[in-house]
Amino acid sequence: MTAIKGAGVFVTGGSRGIGKMLVEELYARGAGKVYATARDPRTVTHPDAVPLALEVTDPASVAAAAEQAQDVTILINNAGASVRASYLNSPMEDVRRDLETNFYGPLLVTRAFVPVIERNGGGHILNAHSALSWLADGTPYGASKAALWSQTNSLRLELQPRGIAVTGLHMAYVDTDMTSGVDAPKADPRDIALAALDGIEAGAHEVLADDTTRWVKSQLSADLEAMYAQLAK
Repeated sequence: MTAIKGAGVFVTGGSRGIGKMLVEELYARGAGKVYATARDPRTVTHPDAVPLALEVTDPASVAAAAEQAQDVTILINNAGASVRASYLNSPMEDVRRDLETNFYGPLLVTRAFVPVIERNGGGHILNAHSALSWLADGTPYGASKAALWSQTNSLRLELQPRGIAVTGLHMAYVDTDMTSGVDAPKADPRDIALAALDGIEAGAHEVLADDTTRWVKSQLSADLEAMYAQLAK
């Protein structure tokens, strides 16, 4: 279990969507200091947050941000991107972009903050995944989240002896800018943020934040036709 009250917390992608709600709810739970990052820190609007510039794919940017946040005990890797690239038709740089942001980005940030959290007596890391960690959507976005799920599972084992717990947060569509063009039911980003922080405080290994996500994971041991009805035709 990890206490949020009084903690120093670092939130990537903290200026909008789920990240913005995380910052608000962290302060509501008594966090001591919340670093909220964005490519443009001027977009961070919470009056108590410490805005920091961060590009998660840039090692120099990650190192600079970590140097300014040496009192952190909780890291939330929330920042992500979806290029909506096609495996067969898009330029390869577009295919790689989701992996760079959603897989390598969190790893760069985690590598920078593990020594910080360890020096501060241990703590917690939460990685934002997706129901698409387990369900192909035809784009590299799902592949990037599946890869991040595997990364999270490995880091959980490696960091446990060092006093750092790791939680994977999984969710389906959420009502954010990223899904503005999607016509489907969407969760409230505040509900996702609340579930994420509940998971941190409870020491949960995984948080399945909505019914769709819980259903998708429940089908992993079933035949593929359970999730991909078109294969049964």
